[in-house]
Amino acid sequence: MQRIDHQLPWGHLGTERSLSVFRFGAGSRKVYIQASLHADELPGMRTAWELKKRLTELEAQAQLNGVIELVPVANPIGLDQHLQSAHMGRFELGSGKNFNRAFYELSGPVGELIGSQLGNDAEANIALIRQTMGQVLDRLPAPASQLEALHRLLLRHACEAEITLDLHCDFEAVIHLYALPQHWPRWRSLAARLKAGVALLCEDSGGSSFDESCSSPWLRLAKAFPEAAIPPANLATTLELGSMGDTRVDQAQANCEAILGFLAEQGFIAGQWPQAPDECCEGMPFEGTEYLFAPHHGVVSFLREAGEWIEKGDALFEVVDPLSDRLTVVCAGTSGVLFALDRGRYTQPGIWQAKVAGRETIRVGKLVND
Repeated sequence: MQRIDHQLPWGHLGTERSLSVFRFGAGSRKVYIQASLHADELPGMRTAWELKKRLTELEAQAQLNGVIELVPVANPIGLDQHLQSAHMGRFELGSGKNFNRAFYELSGPVGELIGSQLGNDAEANIALIRQTMGQVLDRLPAPASQLEALHRLLLRHACEAEITLDLHCDFEAVIHLYALPQHWPRWRSLAARLKAGVALLCEDSGGSSFDESCSSPWLRLAKAFPEAAIPPANLATTLELGSMGDTRVDQAQANCEAILGFLAEQGFIAGQWPQAPDECCEGMPFEGTEYLFAPHHGVVSFLREAGEWIEKGDALFEVVDPLSDRLTVVCAGTSGVLFALDRGRYTQPGIWQAKVAGRETIRVGKLVND
């Protein structure tokens, strides 16, 4: 195992932060795994520690067929943000920016540099594109903030990977994935191993999130240069490992073994591993996800559990205003998987309370919430 520590610039006087990357194995193929980019989403960090232990063992046994880079703490900035004992890890407090939005878009500058060099040899194109992605990031002007520096470091390590896992969680949720539709056939095995409830699929959710900044440039380059052989060569996903409280030892170990089994299936780990279960969740269009909101302030009482199949018109939660005695029952506008609930029980208009993944497209434009 090799440990790489990157010092982040723009620390306050007398302070500094660093990003730690743990590298296992060797070879031309690479996997990149990071956890807790939203720093208060800790199931991924706990799972990453289990991965760190297991990868150390597998490396000592010479069972790794490539490089696996692991970043257990992907956001040291957000990990340090607390207000009156409440952890604030989703947004940078100084700027208000979501830590998992607005990553640098690579396809444009890469295409300008090497578009004329791309030909019919897919493997040669992959190597050239990955090399150029790194060069583009290395040549950027000095970062203007610590957040920008963090973004660049994470993307720099991931842009060379064949498989990228970004470990998150939701407030109260079943395990679910976000990915490109083109990648779903390969992700089905991981989803089955994790017993995921749903996969949400789209090419561009509108937020320039980390996983899309790794995978989407390959699609954009293929569209920009249709005569060249450019496969979708970075299989990237945002993997939501259930609810914020899902940090039990057995859960982290099960997540770890599911991920390792998937990587073994992809040829990165040798040895005997359990086959993926035949049963797998459905891949739904992210455009089919309904966000449900309360129409007024009040106390929320959920009527269904995360992971349940919901029919259109089913009652999902009540909102009670105890001063005016106003009671509103909010019902699903689509059929699908109720995959996430808000953690708060006092709400106001504009804050989502439930998410239902449906089969039919009901939204366009920006799909992610901040």
